[in-house]
Amino acid sequence: MNRMLISAAHKSSGKTMVSIGLCAALAARGHAVQPFKKGPDYIDPMWLGQAAGHDCRNLDLYLMENDDVVATFARHASEVNLVEGNKGLYDGLALDGSNSNAALAKLLDLPVILVIDARGMTRGIAPLILGYQAFDKDINIAGVILNNLGGKRHESKLRQVIEHYTDVQVIGAIQHDERLSIVERHLGLMPSNESHVATAKIKQIGEAIAEQVDLDKLLELSRKEPLATPHKALVSALPCGDKVRIAIARDRAFGFYYADDLDALEAAGAELVPFDALRDAHLPEVDGLYIGGGFPETCAAELEANTTMRGEIKQAIANGMPAYAECGGLMYLSRSLNYEGRTFDMVGAIPGDVKMHAKPIGRGYVHLKEDAEHPWPRPDAPAKQIKAHEFHYSSLENLPPDCCFAYHVERGYGINGERDGIIVNNLLASYTHLRTIGSCYWATRFVGFIRRCKGEALNSISLKEKAL
Repeated sequence: MNRMLISAAHKSSGKTMVSIGLCAALAARGHAVQPFKKGPDYIDPMWLGQAAGHDCRNLDLYLMENDDVVATFARHASEVNLVEGNKGLYDGLALDGSNSNAALAKLLDLPVILVIDARGMTRGIAPLILGYQAFDKDINIAGVILNNLGGKRHESKLRQVIEHYTDVQVIGAIQHDERLSIVERHLGLMPSNESHVATAKIKQIGEAIAEQVDLDKLLELSRKEPLATPHKALVSALPCGDKVRIAIARDRAFGFYYADDLDALEAAGAELVPFDALRDAHLPEVDGLYIGGGFPETCAAELEANTTMRGEIKQAIANGMPAYAECGGLMYLSRSLNYEGRTFDMVGAIPGDVKMHAKPIGRGYVHLKEDAEHPWPRPDAPAKQIKAHEFHYSSLENLPPDCCFAYHVERGYGINGERDGIIVNNLLASYTHLRTIGSCYWATRFVGFIRRCKGEALNSISLKEKAL
């Protein structure tokens, strides 16, 4: 087995581009590559998964217990396992570094490949590397990949300095090339489901990395024995029952879904039926609806134009169809969406209007306390605190004063700084993104809720037939 952490001295060093390229290059050589991403990000995993040909899995030391992190890694591990870090190697929320990239490297015994943006650097690269080695001697910085080089002469100087002053191997040197960049939005890359050139871009990056990184040396430095899987259940479970069908929006507007959540929905007895909110005229024949996050504002005109789909979704929710929406999904189900000076009609299931802002309204990790009004079944007492995350530039405005909510927000912003999870009939919609981990097993609860609603509807029909 091979495993590695691709990290950097600071964000925007090129580690995502390098990680995408390594996944593509190694997969092209016939290796089975399993990508992982540290933190709650959706967008980088979309690119990594497409490059590797396998769904990327998120590892989050803030939201997950250590045993859950190890179990998730071990369960999905393959021949070559690449973990892309977030921000810099030693960056994290905790002062002691307990949720940093370095902590993840120690937990999973990951050799670190440090991507260094070397623009304007020569001899100064040595103390940078030596400092990163000295700061935590338990971290194995196995190699460096130099990025954004100014030519072969620049590369030669850097190699000489690193070889003279350090014992770290240079396994790659990537020349500055604008063609390898990916368009960014907000604080990250444009989602791959929005980029019609994603496949060609990944191929181009993979070929560039294969030419400029010593893949054989990378595999040599990252060879490790497999990790033992902790004997701990990843999530609690509700009793399974009959299969239910859930329509799930999968298109350019909505693509933010965790692979583990989709697995949990299917394990709980759901058949996931994808639909395109932009192009499909009709909602599939289903028992429930799930619309995840994304960037509906960039597709607002197309979403507005699909009046039949908007009408069918609104009617389905009005008729009591169980539905769940996160962030972008909430925006789509609102009455209207204001973006770049224009107002677009949306579904209208939520009695509020969405307005986009220049700066984030909610950003970062969220702590929620579940209210008694939360509609989904739970076989035990509500968790004292649900940890999740949010990232939205929009606000939901003009809500009526008698709105019902599922959560109190103890950390974060949610819908209004105090509450999140608006409830309308059997719809639950929030700005918070949940993960099915630990005590937050939303996927199994949602399936249980759909099953309960379906049963109640069938009983109602049966009673009416008997009355006739």
